[in-house]
Amino acid sequence: MNLYNIKHPEEQVNFAQAVRQGLGKDQGLFFPQNIPHLSNIDELLALPLVERSQKILGALIGDEIPQAQLEQMVRNAFTFPAPVVQVEDNIYALELFHGPTLAFKDFGGRFMAQALATVRGDGKITILTATSGDTGAAVAHAFYGLENIEVVILYPKGKISPLQEKLFCTLGGNIRTVAINADFDACQALVKQAFDDAELRQAIGLNSANSINISRLLAQVCYYFEAAAQLPKEKRDNLVVSVPSGNFGNLTAGLIAKTLGLPIKRFIAATNANDTVPRYLHSGNWSPNATVATLSNAMDVSRPNNWPRVEELFKRNSWALNELHSAALSDAQTEDTLRAMNQLGYLCEPHGAVAYEVLKQDLLAGETGLFLCTAHPAKFKESVERILDVTLPLPEALDKHNKLPLLSDEMDNDFAQLRAYLLK
Repeated sequence: MNLYNIKHPEEQVNFAQAVRQGLGKDQGLFFPQNIPHLSNIDELLALPLVERSQKILGALIGDEIPQAQLEQMVRNAFTFPAPVVQVEDNIYALELFHGPTLAFKDFGGRFMAQALATVRGDGKITILTATSGDTGAAVAHAFYGLENIEVVILYPKGKISPLQEKLFCTLGGNIRTVAINADFDACQALVKQAFDDAELRQAIGLNSANSINISRLLAQVCYYFEAAAQLPKEKRDNLVVSVPSGNFGNLTAGLIAKTLGLPIKRFIAATNANDTVPRYLHSGNWSPNATVATLSNAMDVSRPNNWPRVEELFKRNSWALNELHSAALSDAQTEDTLRAMNQLGYLCEPHGAVAYEVLKQDLLAGETGLFLCTAHPAKFKESVERILDVTLPLPEALDKHNKLPLLSDEMDNDFAQLRAYLLK
């Protein structure tokens, strides 16, 4: 698999290099030079999740990793289902929260851990990543206990849910977590500064595990095929997919699935008050505001890292950017939506609710709607219980971590301080 740096197309790497490096020169994102068009979509959709995913990832990655090894990587990573649940006559939910950390990031995080363990070579590796909620847990659990791989996760202090925090800040061992006194965009900026520091990068074998790493992104492609496979055949042709969008990795993966030939009619990017993309698509002006805290905190991102990949896909496929619909929901609207969904008999959480409501507003007659549910409602226990006036039992995966003490360090938004911490 050959990839190029979107900012500097002359920088070209193979899959192994892209996984190990994370980012290219000048913080450029790596992107596949070629995405094949698969002609056997119906045959693929007839296969089980793991077997189908082995073929999809094999087609994307090519023969760089021996087939038997790649198949084992997928088998080790995808050990849980992604069920589609009907919510209304023409609207379905793709539930991506049945993995060990109850969030969609388990797909990408676990596959990346397998990929990095396969291509790592010699020497120590330090994974440095920022999280606005769910990435931290998925990465921490995927890499926990792996030899010679240290993980450092930055997160905005007080701006993720207490249960999200407990899920990845109680592990210890090779997992270090740092609460930064700032917002998620500041955490992300610190990660970028670290990658720009060549001396630091070399000294600690720096790598990133958020959705900028190509291995995570490719893994996420697979569950779009899984969604289509579970829908009635007659409902696949006019499929509209609504993606709760923060850093825009999830949408990028869906667009890659469409490029491969999955018959998705169009996508909707649903955001909260951090609405840089909806405003950009409406006005043509890229003007990020300061990030604001919302109920759907994993989407509290004003400068989405993956947006250049989205534009690259539209350009390469000659799709018009105005075909991507996008809208934002306020917290008040999100609360109303959660109540309406609960009355329909579907228990959701804020991110899924945003995607559902924007889909409902946008869906045309004759179309089938699918929205992504990216986290278990219990991960947002406090807000969901308050809004719906219900009591949510904690799944075991959350309950056992909830009883453990937090092991996080705290730090100001100061790169010199972070640099010293990483070199410790």
